[in-house]
Amino acid sequence: MNVSAGDAGASWTVDGMRLRRLPDLSDAGAYVVDDRGQIVEVSAQAELLLGRPAEELLGRDAHDLLHRGKYGEPLPRSRCTMRQPLIVGGSAQGEGEWFERGDGLLMRIAWLVTPCRLDGGGTGALVLFHESPSSAPAPHETAGAAASMSQLDRLALLAETTTTLTASLDVNETLRQLVRLVLPLLADWVVVDLLTEEGGVSRAAVAHFENGLLTYRDDLEGPMPPVPQESPMPLSRALRGVTATLVSPETYQGLPDSGIAVAQQELFRVTGMHSACIAPIRGVREVVGALTLGRSGQPAAFTAADLLLVEDIARRAGLALDNARLYERQRRVAETMQRHLLPQLPSVPGLEMSASYRPAPRASQVGGDWYDSFVLPDGATALVIGDVVGHDLDAAAGMAQVCNMLRAYAGAGQDPPSVIVDRLDQAVARMAQSTMATAVLARLERRQDGGWRLIWTNAGHPPPLLVERDGRTRFLEEGTDLLLGTGIPTVRIDATTDLPPRSTLVLYTDGLIESPTRTLDEGMSRLSRYAASLAQRPVASLGDVLIDQVRPADNDDDVALLTVRIPDQP
Repeated sequence: MNVSAGDAGASWTVDGMRLRRLPDLSDAGAYVVDDRGQIVEVSAQAELLLGRPAEELLGRDAHDLLHRGKYGEPLPRSRCTMRQPLIVGGSAQGEGEWFERGDGLLMRIAWLVTPCRLDGGGTGALVLFHESPSSAPAPHETAGAAASMSQLDRLALLAETTTTLTASLDVNETLRQLVRLVLPLLADWVVVDLLTEEGGVSRAAVAHFENGLLTYRDDLEGPMPPVPQESPMPLSRALRGVTATLVSPETYQGLPDSGIAVAQQELFRVTGMHSACIAPIRGVREVVGALTLGRSGQPAAFTAADLLLVEDIARRAGLALDNARLYERQRRVAETMQRHLLPQLPSVPGLEMSASYRPAPRASQVGGDWYDSFVLPDGATALVIGDVVGHDLDAAAGMAQVCNMLRAYAGAGQDPPSVIVDRLDQAVARMAQSTMATAVLARLERRQDGGWRLIWTNAGHPPPLLVERDGRTRFLEEGTDLLLGTGIPTVRIDATTDLPPRSTLVLYTDGLIESPTRTLDEGMSRLSRYAASLAQRPVASLGDVLIDQVRPADNDDDVALLTVRIPDQP
């Protein structure tokens, strides 16, 4: 079979027939990965077998997302036979491997992997798979999993723990990955208690694996009593950073010495755990929390060897959680600083106006996106949207300077937007710190007949979008010239348009429409389509809804957005 392919969404060539998607086979699913192992195309039958929609599969690493060991544990890449064609070429097939479905259940598969060519000269692999008759391992098989682990398997699990947990800087995602690493391989219950920044304790995760299904017991999660400083009980000791301990229900049968001991009595009663390990989760500088692994359905009790393994896993989890917390703390500081740099919008009679700002989804630094609006000396309203190049403190400082200079120049007289922006461009070129920026400056004024007119100039910024009350849209692409700070002389011009009653003006930064995997035209078309569908929506919520619906998932950039609704004709 001769197979060639393009990237996600492109056409494929199979034995001379050109297809828009992978063909659906009666029993087998199919997907294609690129040379990095990321899924770039998937058949509908594969979506059905895996219980996962295409949106959840495309762009994800197939091995990390799907491939599991016999007991549901993440499979180290060193033990993945399905990656062979990507590494050495040629085809390979086999059976007895396990995929994890979207509902958490394991599916035993038979598979075939063969190389294929992607459009543009890249190489990848076509994967065909179908479900084998065998189901997930029986409970008695799982019960012996930890006891039968070889030293090599334990080292592989620890290596996979480090790789998996450090891949995310989100605390909740790190906890989810920790749960999947240890259940059901080492236990059928996992409990994570975390110390809060305020000094309290929160039971952050309680998960149970039973009959092939992983469930979270949110009824057992939530705030916990404070940590007693003198208590000899295992969880209290672990939360103070003392060594790991083997625990049974008998440990907590006596008279409780604290509120935490009462909570532990209830935990053992509700879960039915007959054996458990409790280990401190230590960060770089301090204790982060405690990890409890328990067995209720698995008959074997934890051993001292298991305890050492759990303690090592908890140590690695501590480093990952410490990093994630530090990242979130920095992100909150950066977001707070960014929001304080952004101005308050004026109250203009007749106009409905709203602004939205959303920080980069995976960055902890401040950015250079900003919006602004203020009343000009002659009573007209200035509208501004801009973006200073960069994502760091320099960009934020540059943004503050450019924003303030623009306000000063605009308020000094009654010059048209093009003259003001040209003056700003010359000032930006003279700044000590090299700065480049894009911006739109618009003047919104009333006509003599009571209608509204927009006069604007554009310095290299994405064009504003005008949405009429009936859903018709158009981008205001006139008046566009070079961005600010290039040092290249240019003659800037103004553009003018009358704004229909109840129309909406949307000014935005490029984080709303740009994507590494899509063209700019596609992003603008998506914005236009969604904005048209929201033409009657109240302005107060319009910006946030547009960001939620339009912003590409793979765009790691901040977004600023300014929306203005024109009143009815008097």
